Amino acid sequence: MAKETVVMSLGGSIINPDDVDTSFLKKFRSLILKHSKKTRLVIVCGGGRTARRYNDAALKITKVDDYNRDLIGIRATKINAELVRAIFGKLAHKDVIEDPTKKIKTKKNIIIASGWIPGFSSDMDAVLLAKQLKAKEVINLSNIAYAYTKDPKKYKDAKKIEQTTWKEFQKIVGTKFRANSSFPFDPIASKLAKKTKLEVIIAKGTDLKNLNNILNKKKFKGTIIR
Repeated sequence: MAKETVVMSLGGSIINPDDVDTSFLKKFRSLILKHSKKTRLVIVCGGGRTARRYNDAALKITKVDDYNRDLIGIRATKINAELVRAIFGKLAHKDVIEDPTKKIKTKKNIIIASGWIPGFSSDMDAVLLAKQLKAKEVINLSNIAYAYTKDPKKYKDAKKIEQTTWKEFQKIVGTKFRANSSFPFDPIASKLAKKTKLEVIIAKGTDLKNLNNILNKKKFKGTIIR
């Protein structure tokens, strides 16, 4: 019987909030190793604050277009992905996956991926990998525990969402991607997830007990979009 495949989109700001969070990565590694005995786990690494830091630096020097800002962000995902791949050593696929549409040939149960090309967020890469590997869900791990009806930092009447449909979610995030923008889940990735009938879970990445519950299919804190 084929093993279940679960794709995770791991936010770069969790990997490297201000400096590399080695304490988190040690615990994350242990959790992934435990679950990889029964499940194939694909981890797509984001660029997070590393990407924003470099983009901010570029903009202080001169005007930089979205294409080149996006390229900087993609490079940030690659260094984060190489770090995560390295901590799993020979237990992970030997290469970081850069093209989510290219067939992956490995028997390893841990696969690490990075960003791909401008115009595609790491969320989109995760959805494309889920489609290729016939995964039924993507777990989006970021610095928020839930998606909200509005930005909770700006609006006091913002309400957390525990469960919603792709149609309703797209009313919140829209349908267009903007480089270096912050969404609970990328609008373009949302369109493809809706089309492929993929379930996405949005949860706080640093809450590893909660992630363990998600992987064990137990009750958890987070937003389910389907």
